[in-house]
Amino acid sequence: MAPERFFLELTPPSELLRTAPHVVIVGGGFAGLRAAHVLAGKTVRVTLIDRRNFNLFQPLLYQVASGLVSQTDVASPLRVMLGESENIQILMGEVEDINTDEKEVVFNNRRYKYDHLVLAAGATSSYFGHDEWRSEAIPMKTLEDAYAIRRQVLKSLEEAEQTPDLERRKWLQSVVVIGGGPTGCELAASLNDLMRHTLERDFMQIDPTHCKVTLVDPGDRVLRAMDPQLSQSAGGHLKVKGVELLLGGRVKDISDGKVVVTTPNGEVSLEASTICWTAGVAASPLGKLLAERSGCEVDRGGRVVVEPDFSIKGHGEIRVIGDLCSYSHTRDGKPLPGMAGPAVQMGGWVAKDILAKCQSQANPAFQFTDFGSMAVVGPLFAVANLRGLKISGSLGWILWGFAHLAFMPANESRLTLLTKWLWMIATRERSALVITETSS
Repeated sequence: MAPERFFLELTPPSELLRTAPHVVIVGGGFAGLRAAHVLAGKTVRVTLIDRRNFNLFQPLLYQVASGLVSQTDVASPLRVMLGESENIQILMGEVEDINTDEKEVVFNNRRYKYDHLVLAAGATSSYFGHDEWRSEAIPMKTLEDAYAIRRQVLKSLEEAEQTPDLERRKWLQSVVVIGGGPTGCELAASLNDLMRHTLERDFMQIDPTHCKVTLVDPGDRVLRAMDPQLSQSAGGHLKVKGVELLLGGRVKDISDGKVVVTTPNGEVSLEASTICWTAGVAASPLGKLLAERSGCEVDRGGRVVVEPDFSIKGHGEIRVIGDLCSYSHTRDGKPLPGMAGPAVQMGGWVAKDILAKCQSQANPAFQFTDFGSMAVVGPLFAVANLRGLKISGSLGWILWGFAHLAFMPANESRLTLLTKWLWMIATRERSALVITETSS
């Protein structure tokens, strides 16, 4: 009898699975969840490890931050999505070490063997060597981050409602968003809409015209990864709606509710009660750990450089996917972007490749299909580049909505989101504006 590998298993697996290959997936995001779904019901034993018990739909975190939806609308329990699969076990915790020689992961102070290891641990926020800014500028990577932004904005408005000092009220009504990529644009647009319309309707003592949202980016336009025409359309719409763009500016310092930005025309000081950081991304520390244990290569962002089959040199049994990997085996040689679309395709292909290898069969080479990119820059306004088809405005927003609902892993969340979006369109009311002391 093969040695038991499920150290937390209460009942033995079926006889069919006792000697089946054991696949350990670390990370329940887009890539890891997709891999688990493909392996569900197959003759492999799967363990999915994540430090959270839910899958987070990160593209809509900004809507949590701006009160459009609640945390539960973008977080789906992993056990609900995978728990019915008899060959999948879900364990909550954080991988502490990897022994590539013994094929073990150290998890919750136990050593856990694998035949195939899939690392899909995602990414974290990077402050480009200025980690001291983290306490001043709230990132946008987790539910806690989104809730912290929402709580800070709402508490600032509540304080402004009862503050006689005009200058302090203006400071309380000001937000600075650092980073002009999709997340930064979406967050700035949504917070701007929240503050202006909430102030106008729900608060009596403060002037909504004093609301100020500033978006800072070092480039000459927002959404630099998109077509210039769409970037200009997005930037123009943001300015029309009242968002101030500070382009060509690099952050020099953040402290005490103040952001100092260096521009070609000199230094600019921005004061705001809420400062948000969407400017940098760094791979999970597991990438560096794997490099130390296996000798594999990582890029400047800490992402693991992988082979065409997403394995690392010398260890074909270890695959790295999602935001944690640097995959440059593309037609143009450029690494795949850290987005939901590539992550889902990576996870599905790697799972199929593992199954093919378990059956000594060949699997077609990975081919990434680029369906395009999108970004929302206000209510009913989005820009989209769908394989050369450039769309902006309300039609772009409709396509954006359909695309995000399609990627949403839980059917219940799809229905809830659609209902809340339609309600917001009809009434301009937001459903999640409660302030609590803890994330909820």
